[in-house]
Amino acid sequence: MKKVTLIAFVLIIGLATSQAQVKVSPGIRGGLNVSNITNFDSDPKSDFYAGGFVAIKFNKYFTLQPELTYTRQGAKVREFEIDGPGSRTANYDLNYISIGAVAKFHFGGGGFHILGGPSLDIKTDDSFPEYNYYNPVGTDLSIIGGVGYSLPNGLTFEARFKQGLIDIYGYDGIDNDDYSYDDVFLNTVFQLGISYTFDVK
Repeated sequence: MKKVTLIAFVLIIGLATSQAQVKVSPGIRGGLNVSNITNFDSDPKSDFYAGGFVAIKFNKYFTLQPELTYTRQGAKVREFEIDGPGSRTANYDLNYISIGAVAKFHFGGGGFHILGGPSLDIKTDDSFPEYNYYNPVGTDLSIIGGVGYSLPNGLTFEARFKQGLIDIYGYDGIDNDDYSYDDVFLNTVFQLGISYTFDVK
């Protein structure tokens, strides 16, 4: 019984010591989005993202970063008027609240790091035309990957690529006058931004 108690005591002390090394710090982030939609006759659209995060630093090599971000995505599309004089360029917006969990691996415990993780994107609104074959999807699941560099003062510069995994346009293989809408339409976003991590003592 004494041995069991001693082992349990050592384990509790060891766990407390390891937990004491974990540092939790809040932060803010924002930057440029360059987004598009796969298999869509469109060009990239520039917009922004902004949000906050909590950096959970387990050691100098590994940080887990839950994030909450407002991200403006979509594509730039050339619209043609039926029986009209011509065409115009329009932004098709897809705006989301993104809930992510990003893992960061710091090379040599320094500022340079690679990152990756999933995100669940909940659509807040969009500006797509309401065609009778458009069945908008309210959520998207994405995979994030990228690189970054953190300075000792809390500033971090990052470049990320975000790939959506869910067909956001909802054509569902509809056939309209021998024209098939069976392509998969996925969000793609390149993000270039800056973040600041607050030093909480």
